[in-house]
Amino acid sequence: MQIDIGESSLSLVVGDITNSTVDAVVNAANGSLAGGGGVDGAIHRAGGPSILEECSEIVRLNGPLPTGKAVITTGGLLKARFVIHTVGPIWEGGHQDEPALLASAYNESSKIAFAHGFTTVDFPAISTGIYGYPLEAAAKVAIREVADFLRNTTKKLSFRFVLFDQRAFDMFGNVLRDEIGYEKSS
Repeated sequence: MQIDIGESSLSLVVGDITNSTVDAVVNAANGSLAGGGGVDGAIHRAGGPSILEECSEIVRLNGPLPTGKAVITTGGLLKARFVIHTVGPIWEGGHQDEPALLASAYNESSKIAFAHGFTTVDFPAISTGIYGYPLEAAAKVAIREVADFLRNTTKKLSFRFVLFDQRAFDMFGNVLRDEIGYEKSS
């Protein structure tokens, strides 16, 4: 599923983000940047030890990465050239500024991609795994933030959500149709 936003495109696929051949993949990281479960663990395992070494150096120099912020490392053994690590919020019922923090994670990741001249970027469904963010609520924030970012650039970008299963794909697809209001199949 793909939509055009100005010169750019936003698409959805079901797949394994560690197999993405793009300029950068976004990693749903934890503040320590030390790998973990879900997407974070998969990216660290597939990317090899160099990603962890770079992450460890970032944390050594700057401390843990705050929720809603993002940093970049090389892609190690991944097909993606770079990894943009961002920390999404842990869901606590929606009363701890979770929507704003999740929006910031997507926005900060997009800004880093843009600043580095990347034109192809793959995003996971940040915070929807072990962090417990409800999928539909997360999809609304993700689609809105990424679409808004694409609307506000004149550069031709291809941003994609690589979703872990058909349920996530269907939910993001429904939100994409509802929030953006149009769709074209690809």
